[in-house]
Amino acid sequence: MTSVLMVLSAARHWTLKDGTRHPTGVWAEEFAVPYQLFVDAGFEVTVATPEGEQSVIDELSLGISGGLPPKTKRIAAEIERLQPVLDHPADLADMNPDDFDLVFYSGGHGPMEDLAVDPVSGALLTERLKSGKPLALLCHAPAAALAAKNPDGSWPFAGYRMTGLSNREERLNRFAWKARWLLEDRLNEAGADYSKGFPLRPHIVHDRNLYTGENPQSSEKLARQLIADLQSSPSAH
Repeated sequence: MTSVLMVLSAARHWTLKDGTRHPTGVWAEEFAVPYQLFVDAGFEVTVATPEGEQSVIDELSLGISGGLPPKTKRIAAEIERLQPVLDHPADLADMNPDDFDLVFYSGGHGPMEDLAVDPVSGALLTERLKSGKPLALLCHAPAAALAAKNPDGSWPFAGYRMTGLSNREERLNRFAWKARWLLEDRLNEAGADYSKGFPLRPHIVHDRNLYTGENPQSSEKLARQLIADLQSSPSAH
């Protein structure tokens, strides 16, 4: 059976440059949509967080920021059904990326707070990228790549084509004007070959074994691309 390690942030806030803590967590669509698509495809999904801490859903993602009411109502129902998965994640430190056919990181502002500076996650991402096996980072999740480091101190993702939430999309959130840093800026500074599509429209980038999606609207497209590629791969089991 094809196996997926889905990594979620365990952060409950995003610290802004004035010191305020904006409530946050995992963006609902970025967890619920890929998770269910993977399960429907017959994949076995293991959810893990730093230290096995419970993940929380960003309440904004279940309101108008998450889409029109029919969509957010449907996703809220999925989140309620999947609450036990969020309540009891595995400890990321116990996960061996080689045990999984796909490593998938969901976004939300949470990764900007914890995964971006998490050495355990950074080491896992470094190892996974080097392995050549599929790795996917969605929306804000490429922030987690900033914690990755080669033995010589260089950034493993340098030169990779990738995307992530753009500055223009981020600034649609009024509180983001107080951010300490923005993802697009930091990826460019680190050496990524960053690209973006039209704001709030699906945009995914595939370079070697790395898959990235720009925004929540890319959740379904990214997951379906991964499913298609994994199902056509002779190495998937």
